[in-house]
Amino acid sequence: MQNDMNYLDRNEFNFNPSEKVIEAIRNFDPKTLCFYTRIYDQGKKSIITVRLSEIYGVPEEQVLLTYGGEDLLKNAIHYYLTKDDNKKILIPEFSWWYYNKVAGECNGTFDMYPLHEGDDTFAYDVEEVIEYTNRIHPRMLLLASPNNPTGNSLTYEEIARIMENIPDDTIVLVDEAYACFITNDTSYITSLVGKYSNLIISRTLSKFYGLPGLRCGFGFQGKGHEDFANYTNKYLGYNRFSEAVALAALDSEDYYRGVADEMEWGRQLYKKELGNLPGFKVYKSVANFILIKYPIEIKEKLQQALADQHYKIKFMADKGLESCLRITLGRKEQTQTVVDTILRCIN
Repeated sequence: MQNDMNYLDRNEFNFNPSEKVIEAIRNFDPKTLCFYTRIYDQGKKSIITVRLSEIYGVPEEQVLLTYGGEDLLKNAIHYYLTKDDNKKILIPEFSWWYYNKVAGECNGTFDMYPLHEGDDTFAYDVEEVIEYTNRIHPRMLLLASPNNPTGNSLTYEEIARIMENIPDDTIVLVDEAYACFITNDTSYITSLVGKYSNLIISRTLSKFYGLPGLRCGFGFQGKGHEDFANYTNKYLGYNRFSEAVALAALDSEDYYRGVADEMEWGRQLYKKELGNLPGFKVYKSVANFILIKYPIEIKEKLQQALADQHYKIKFMADKGLESCLRITLGRKEQTQTVVDTILRCIN
């Protein structure tokens, strides 16, 4: 790891890239960078959008390609909150701070709808989301599935129910940056974007495919929003090095599925070792991180103990989550070290 530090605080990738990714980098011809892509002359955005269209069964013209999932999010919020007088976005109560920051960049405002804590998970109340959306009538509704930092997600049926019962002029953005860690079923995407014109689903190669440094995000939009597609498009095509590496990652599904299985081992270890201890609560997660409530009186001791071993995890400061840790699911030895350190600090 860089500087011998184990970064388990930003949900990055603590494993090796796939062999196909490594080979794509090793074999990349630098002369390729001397020329623009020619696929744009064919009316296509990129060889990546063509491949994503094949994988997800969505027409290429409805596939979006951006500089990371962050860029898609920023483009969408800036575009839609500046189109008319409605500058309001509705976001989850416990969610990525960046959502409301981006809204503020274009003089937008935000309201929050609740997430509810259960026995071992947080969850959306779908009927409540519908009620909030109809009452507030925002220009955009943001759904994070899985949600960061709580780790809970929405089903296809829940997303469809929301879409069916909110205003058609509210743009719904489903942030699926952390999707795929539990299941590889993406068939619902074709159905959703084929039916709802006001829907955008955002994904990325940063999380499941472990390439946050590549800055390659993608998404899918409903028909009838070609103006937004043109807004996000790159006139002279996409980064050709990123294209080569991205294609190799997309062709390495089996390898990354194996990494996801190793992350499941980590989830189970946290639950087994910490779940029944006084003051602890290990929340279910379908992402590459896990949220854990802990006795906050050990915070300083735990911070120091982890720092001494060159480990960083996220000590939450969000209102309502101050006594929680968010820990990236890393390699087995990293997970074991964090668990052992926590156990030493409470003993």
